[in-house]
This record gives sequence, structure tokens and C-alpha cells, in this order.
Amino acid sequence: MRVKFVSIVVVILLACAVSASRASAQNPDTMMPEQSVAKGKQILADLINALGGPGYTEVRESQCEGRRVLFGHNGEPIGNIGFADYRRYPDKDRTEYIGKGRHTILPFLIGVAGLDWSHGGIVISGVNELPATSISDFQEQVKRNVDNLLRLRLKEPGLAIRFGGNDTVDLKQVDWVEITDSQERKFRLAVDRSTHLLIRSAVITNDEETQQINEDVSIYSNYQLKDSVWTPLQISREHNGRRAVQIFYETCKYNPGFSDELFDKSSLSKQGAQPFAKKSKN
Repeated sequence: MRVKFVSIVVVILLACAVSASRASAQNPDTMMPEQSVAKGKQILADLINALGGPGYTEVRESQCEGRRVLFGHNGEPIGNIGFADYRRYPDKDRTEYIGKGRHTILPFLIGVAGLDWSHGGIVISGVNELPATSISDFQEQVKRNVDNLLRLRLKEPGLAIRFGGNDTVDLKQVDWVEITDSQERKFRLAVDRSTHLLIRSAVITNDEETQQINEDVSIYSNYQLKDSVWTPLQISREHNGRRAVQIFYETCKYNPGFSDELFDKSSLSKQGAQPFAKKSKN
């Protein structure tokens, strides 16, 4: 009789635990719109605070170095190369691919504000002008950049924010936030419920020419504090379900104080970007 009583108690306790778990998992489809917006904004506030708060949002420049592993259409790695990336947010970017220990191979330099050109391939002579389609692609990348979204665009007119539900992603309990901008780009951010750090992001867009829905996914891991920012030192990117690139950062510095010449066309004739990077104030 006592054994049966204990069994009944255990079953009741398990049922209560399952019920409580279901209750804590909120269904975004049954929430009032204002509740969904408020919860989405709170998750974003927790995310930004976890990334460093003002130390994250006030970043205007970054300098990172590491290695990129590229993948072919079959999902197998096809090579890797060292790189140094210099950014001035939101729309200037200089990436130098490093060969033989020197920053002189495959330099890439582009910015929206008048810097509508790039330099690719091994340097022989001259500078190649960037085609209009590539300029448009870069401008679109600026709009899709998650750091730009979190730092600069959350108060942008026409931006809609909603709670996207609970889930398990990469063995972690996450809250999803969905953000749609005025041009119908949809961002889905998976935020760790424990650390409040970003685990995964997906940017969903519609190709107007092909009417194809494209999804670009980024997976973030190995967070470490660099200057004032909690930085994922490993990022994997996928395009429409196919692995595209894996990035391993070795160093990152924030707000180092770049010279304007770093993002100028004339700097391509110099030996890499190092002469143009001022000493960090940190």
C-alpha cells in the first residue's frame, strides 16, 4: 500500500513539473501584440547589456584578426586564409587577406560614402573599379549586419519587434526575437536565456529578381571579453542551409582610432593598414 502511495506522489510531482514547464514556455501566437512587443524589447535590452551595454553600443570602430575557412558547394572545406579586418561602423570596411606573414595580398577596401570601389586579387598594378552590382550588394550587407542593427537601427522608423517564442538551439534554452524593417528584411535572433548572449541569428530576405526566399544564418560561440565587448571568437555562416564560411578570431580591438586615410583609395599603395591604425586609448 505504501509503495503505491509513493508511486502516486511521484507521478503527481512529475505531472506538476511538466505543467510548470509548459506554462513557462510562452506561445507568441497567443500573446497580445503589446505584450509580444514588450517582451521582445526586453530580450533585446538584456542582450545588449550582456554584450557590454554602453561598452558595446558605443563601438564605432573595430580591428580584428584571425583565419577564415571557406567551404565548397558539397559542404567540405576548400581552404583557409589569415585576415585582418578594419571596420568603421556602419558602412566602411577594409579587409586584408594575409599571405606569407604580410598584409599585402588580396586587400579589399570599400565604404558606402563615396568609396564605391574595391581592390581584389593579387596586386599587380592599378586599382579596379567596383561594379554597380557589387556596390549594391555591399549596401545590402550593411543593412543586414546584426551589429549595425543592435547598435544603430533599433529606433529606426518602421522597425517592428516581436517575441518569437522559446526553443532549444545548439543544446541551449533560448528566446527568439523577430525584427522586421521597413524594407521587409526579417531578423530572427536566438538569445541564450541564461547568459543573454546571442547564440544564432537568421536574416531572411526576398530576392526580387528570382522571388526566392534567402536565409543567411550566423552561429556564435566562444565568447570572450575584448576591451569593453563580449566578443564571439568563432562564427559559422550558412546560406540557404549550406555552410559557407567559418571565422576564427585571434584578436579584436574596439575604437582604436583609425586614421581616415585607412579607408581612402590611396592607402592601397601602402604596405597594409598598420601604418594607419592609431594606438588604442584602452
